[in-house]
Amino acid sequence: MTLIPLTELQRDIQKTARDFAQRDVAPLAAELDRESRFEHALVTRLAELGFLGMLIPEEWDGLGLDATSYLLALEEIAVADASAAVLMSVHNSLPTQMLLHYGTDAQRERFLKPMARGEMLGAFALSEPDAGSDAASLRTQAVRDGDDWLLTGTKAWVSHGTHADVILCMARTDTSDARVGAKGISTFILTPDLPGFSVGKKEDKMGLRSSPTVQINLDGCRVPGDRLLGAEGHGFTYALASLDHGRLGIAAQAIGIARAALEASARYATERKQFNQPIASFQAIQFKLADMATRLTAARTLLHAAAAAKERGERITRFSSMAKLFATETAMWVTTEAVQIHGGYGYVTDYPVERHFRDAKVTEIYEGTSEIQRIVIARDLLAAVSRGDVDGLLTD
Repeated sequence: MTLIPLTELQRDIQKTARDFAQRDVAPLAAELDRESRFEHALVTRLAELGFLGMLIPEEWDGLGLDATSYLLALEEIAVADASAAVLMSVHNSLPTQMLLHYGTDAQRERFLKPMARGEMLGAFALSEPDAGSDAASLRTQAVRDGDDWLLTGTKAWVSHGTHADVILCMARTDTSDARVGAKGISTFILTPDLPGFSVGKKEDKMGLRSSPTVQINLDGCRVPGDRLLGAEGHGFTYALASLDHGRLGIAAQAIGIARAALEASARYATERKQFNQPIASFQAIQFKLADMATRLTAARTLLHAAAAAKERGERITRFSSMAKLFATETAMWVTTEAVQIHGGYGYVTDYPVERHFRDAKVTEIYEGTSEIQRIVIARDLLAAVSRGDVDGLLTD
């Protein structure tokens, strides 16, 4: 249920996503998690449904849908399997959105169109082993060599980097002054066939285990000059602008994880008996379920309000950070309560809540930690105060 009115098309998309997720994704989730296995067949099915090009205009072979439709579909996938939702979210946000908004027509023709059709899978490489929250301190360098660029460095935490066909990579093109910082960073379109490109260490993660996270090694990787995205030195600005949208996707993933945990807990509470009665009859369990449902509904409402603001063309930096912060912390809280409701059974793999618990944690970390979101929100509020904008305390 959502408190934000949905159009008939949005409800149809939600139902299509839910039917697919419960029929084709959910039955595989535990096995894929246990084996840390990436299932490429899911990519094929997501592509057939158009779910890998939902936000790309029809002229570039996408569906041209609104943000709310995309977030509704993403939530349904996350309910079934958070790892599959990561794949869908990453592809639909940073790489495709940056190509759409900052790429040339030739780049869009070569990369964006097949990405919209799901023929090429997109990934994003910003972080490095020593550059996480302080991403502007990245060290990967790009130097000119004739018409080409040579990239050298190591990128970290690249989701599905083992299977990506297109990776948008941040590298420092201005190394003349360490104080240049974010202004000296550019974006390059990488493909695995480039000389000097290799996939490095695969992380052994606590959660999202069927979504491979890897390092990308660039050893003098030769990148053709026409693979520079947009203007030289503006790559970090492009990434930050696209993160507003990406954080909405993380919020939708978190809401899906929380919903899965709540649904599993409600079912379990009606089936599990202690003291000759279902534990759902105990007020302590009822209060937990009530609080879980209330926080989940509040998170979804905030997310959809932010998406509606985006569709109206409003600036949503603060609201996307609020949605990401609240939804991810809600997911962690709800999944913790879900494990508690299940008792000892919540701690074993026979029941799905332990997986939801593990999957939830990273949502508070990637695409900006909870601490970073609070910084973004506070800075925006204080900027409104400095402008004397009282209304700006509650609006963007």
